[in-house]
Amino acid sequence: MPPYRAAVLLLLASSPINAIAARPVETSAALVSAVRDGAEGETIEIAAGTFELDAPLELKAGMSLQGAGLDKTILTGAQNWKPSTATLPDPEMRTQGMDTRAYLVRLTDKAAGITISGLTLRGPQLHGAIYGWQNADLHLHHLRIQETLWSGLRTFSMKNAKIHDCEFIDAGGRWQRGEPGVRGGITGGAIFAIWMADCEIYDNRFVRTRLDKAQEFYGIKVRQGKRCRIHHNTIETNFSIEFPFENDEDLEIDHNVCTGTISIPKHAGGPVPPSGRTFHIHHNWMKDSYSIEFVRNGVEIDHNLFDFDPAKDHGNLISGFGKAAATGPAKFHNNLISNPGRGVIWVNEVFNHLEVHNNHVIARTTGTPRKDGLFGFNPECDFTTITIRDNIIECEGEPRPLLRAKESYGANVENNALTNVADADKLANLKANRPIGLEQPLKFECGLHGEFTVDGWKVGPTPR
Repeated sequence: MPPYRAAVLLLLASSPINAIAARPVETSAALVSAVRDGAEGETIEIAAGTFELDAPLELKAGMSLQGAGLDKTILTGAQNWKPSTATLPDPEMRTQGMDTRAYLVRLTDKAAGITISGLTLRGPQLHGAIYGWQNADLHLHHLRIQETLWSGLRTFSMKNAKIHDCEFIDAGGRWQRGEPGVRGGITGGAIFAIWMADCEIYDNRFVRTRLDKAQEFYGIKVRQGKRCRIHHNTIETNFSIEFPFENDEDLEIDHNVCTGTISIPKHAGGPVPPSGRTFHIHHNWMKDSYSIEFVRNGVEIDHNLFDFDPAKDHGNLISGFGKAAATGPAKFHNNLISNPGRGVIWVNEVFNHLEVHNNHVIARTTGTPRKDGLFGFNPECDFTTITIRDNIIECEGEPRPLLRAKESYGANVENNALTNVADADKLANLKANRPIGLEQPLKFECGLHGEFTVDGWKVGPTPR
């Protein structure tokens, strides 16, 4: 290249004109124009400040919306932008009847490769923060989504997404306090996805600061998930994670802190995929006695700490409320259970092919106090397919039976170490040459960036 041409190119690259073009947008009008007129694949940087919008930003394929930091750049709805709550709750499984423009950001339908980071997205009068339909390779990180009426992130057919290092604060479930005379439910969620596949949600914090019952909402709610992993989140909501109804497969839920329920119910348990597993729930710290809502076939629950306040004894650890018989299978093993409330497992419907082994249960006297058996099964179960073996089960204070219904004594109960168990004399509980209790010590990090360490029965902040 001739020397004069190289010098010209160098001068152009460092010219004030190009420097101005690369500056972050600094006004709401400039932000709207940058998104509207920007090309696919463009990165739009936003300066620190508060940006009020009166319509959603519609991001194109490959666009990156990048703020100066979640404490610095704030997008919010202008006071005159107040979508009606008459369309809430939205229809959940379809877009007809919902207002897809009542969100701060509306991803262009089927636009792939969008990234949003370094922002606070705040309603408070909007239905949600981000809406998308069939958006593959979505990347959301270092966001604070706060004070939205229905959901924080609302998506349909989301594939290959990564959502991490985000805060969801009161991000949904509050809309019934909107228009006078409009009454609604509380089934929104911070992340509410329909048909989610091959996605990863990790290192996020979900917080509910408004503690009255009307403010309850879900942390993560998904209607059908396949091959997804949810891990290392701290979820402080009444329902931490819910996968209701649809046919789910190969979902991994691990290393989370959950102050509320993981709900995975399906009529008759649902089909078991070729892999043999619908859900693998492991290495979580669960803090509510109503921990897992059942039933679902093909589930494995292992290496968790279920750590409950004995005064809050409202739930069975695993609860099933349906009526349709389920074939199973399910495995519950190598868990530590401290202070089960009503019991460890209670399933109203017939559920077969259940194996409970190598757990350690300490049942202390609860606030009520609870006196029912720790395991309650439908009398119509095929008890030849239900096994309770190699567990340590201790009742401190109030003695409790192992089983509730007389028909349950047909189950395979063997090689358990039982202390102060009221019906021990009714159990065959034959000894075997196998380890009793956990097969190895339970120690793991969990929550946002592994902020807590579970070491046996003890939990504390992870040393850094």
